[in-house]
Amino acid sequence: MTSIDQLDLAGKRVFIRVDFNVPLKGGAVSDDSRIRASLPTIRHAIAAGAKVILASHLGRPKGQAKPEFSLAPAAARLSELLGTPVALAPDCIGAAVEAQVGALEPGQVLLLENLRFHPGEEKNSEDFASALARLADVYINDAFGTAHRAHASTTGMVAHVAESAAGFLLQKEVDYLGKVLRSPKRPLLAILGGAKVSDKAKVVDHLIDNVDGILIGGAMAYTFLRAQGHATGASLVEEDMLDSARAALAKAEAKGIRLLLPVDHVVADGPKAEQATGTVVGDIPAGQMGLDIGPQTVALFRAEIDAAKMIFWNGPVGLFEKAPFRAGTMAIAAALAASSAVTIVGGGDSVAALSQSGQADKISHISTGGGASLEFLEGSVLPGILALEA
Repeated sequence: MTSIDQLDLAGKRVFIRVDFNVPLKGGAVSDDSRIRASLPTIRHAIAAGAKVILASHLGRPKGQAKPEFSLAPAAARLSELLGTPVALAPDCIGAAVEAQVGALEPGQVLLLENLRFHPGEEKNSEDFASALARLADVYINDAFGTAHRAHASTTGMVAHVAESAAGFLLQKEVDYLGKVLRSPKRPLLAILGGAKVSDKAKVVDHLIDNVDGILIGGAMAYTFLRAQGHATGASLVEEDMLDSARAALAKAEAKGIRLLLPVDHVVADGPKAEQATGTVVGDIPAGQMGLDIGPQTVALFRAEIDAAKMIFWNGPVGLFEKAPFRAGTMAIAAALAASSAVTIVGGGDSVAALSQSGQADKISHISTGGGASLEFLEGSVLPGILALEA
């Protein structure tokens, strides 16, 4: 891919697809990490004398203009971060927006209103893509979090713009995640958690061909443990994924890849419990649900982390949102922060847990794309990246 710093942007209308799909609370941005992640690209365009047009989606308005999904809070927060006013356009296409773009001076920034207020965005409508392209001389994609979607603003409009390139964030994401698959430091360790094997079955299968070890925690571990014949009590198990889990375990064994599962569990009556019943080693009694990894598993996983030279983590290893079941995930975050390895963390819940741990600044790379990072590591071709390589 061409990078933004390889283009002459002076005086040009530079359309930057950013990912400002940020959480809101009380009409304000409650977590601005995605906006901050886009700043290097935006600042570069400003410094280069570009007329900067930013575009993003927010939430799922389903093709309708809904005030609660307006990007106004993002425009306000970006103005604060840049120290310069960022105007919000009334829409993302149309004569009024084209006039507003035409009035931009070099170095000024305009944020378009939510792309998904138009059904043509997610449908990758040719007409909508062409209308967006009329705003731009140069197209920059810096939204890795949507690179796995073939939408008008991520793929469709590229063919209608004279020049296109990757922003610094997209380039960084591809570089770091690409190293996991193509040129990793060894030993390479993957840590996978979260609720469902079905969300990560393809990733597990693909990673077995690339990594030296896999640690599996979270609720998805109980499908693997059941596949091994262990009693899992009331823990979440995807019955229809047992064969997939058995196949992954067999493949890992055949290839000599360490695939480690929890050996002890913090249990309770269910996810609504306000305190743990206790910690059990091995099989989980009937009526009890595994909600976090236990101390023996923490020690086992920490030893693997300490020995690794590159680590990818996606998914918490327990119900970290509740204090009694947080220790395991916080221990993983602390171990990664203390590690000398190249550390990459992806996925909304993992990033939230990392932020909660206060260790985020000690991680080599925090991916802004949960689904996109998983699809990338599955070996899938991401449409938003492919469009820039064409």
